[in-house]
Amino acid sequence: MGEIAKQYMLQLQLHPLRTKAVTAGILAGVSDSVAQKLSGIQKLQLKRLILKVLFGFAYFGPVGHFLHKFLDKIFKGKKDKSTVAKKVLLEQITASPLNNLMFLAYYGIVVEGRPWVQVRSKIKKDYPSVQLTSWMFWPIVGWVNHLYMPLQFRVIFHSFVACCWGIFLNLRARSMTLTKG
Repeated sequence: MGEIAKQYMLQLQLHPLRTKAVTAGILAGVSDSVAQKLSGIQKLQLKRLILKVLFGFAYFGPVGHFLHKFLDKIFKGKKDKSTVAKKVLLEQITASPLNNLMFLAYYGIVVEGRPWVQVRSKIKKDYPSVQLTSWMFWPIVGWVNHLYMPLQFRVIFHSFVACCWGIFLNLRARSMTLTKG
C-alpha cells in the first residue's frame, strides 16, 4: 500500500468523521469541476465549486457517517441479504428523500442565490422526478455498499459514486438541452 493510502487509512481510523467529511467535500468538488468542464463552461465557476465542496463536507460526509453507524447499530452489524434489504429500504425512505430535498434547497438558495419563493416553486416542480430517478439508481448502490463495504468505507464509497452520478446527471442535462436546441 502506498504512503498516501497508509496516511489516509490512519486518518480514517483516528478521525473517521473528519476524514469522511473532507473526502465527501473533495469528491463533491471533483464532481462539480468535471461537470462544469464537460458541460462547456469555459471558466470554472469557483463560487459554485466552493459551495458544493462545503455541502459535501458539512452535510453529506457527516450525515452519511452517522447514518451508517446508526443503521449498523439498529441491525447489529449484520450483513445477510435480508438485513441488507432492510437497511437499503430504511435508507431509501428516510435519508434519500431528505438528502434530495436538502440539496435542492441548498443549491437554489445558497449556490444560485434565488429567493425562497422561487426555490420552493422549483422544488415542487422538480422534486418528484429527482426522487424517482434517485430511487431507480441509489438502492443498487446501497445494496452493494451495505453488503460488501466495511462500515468505515461506506461514506467514501457513496461519495465516490455520487461524484460519478453528479457528472452523469450534468452530462444528461446538457445532452437534453442540445437535442432540444
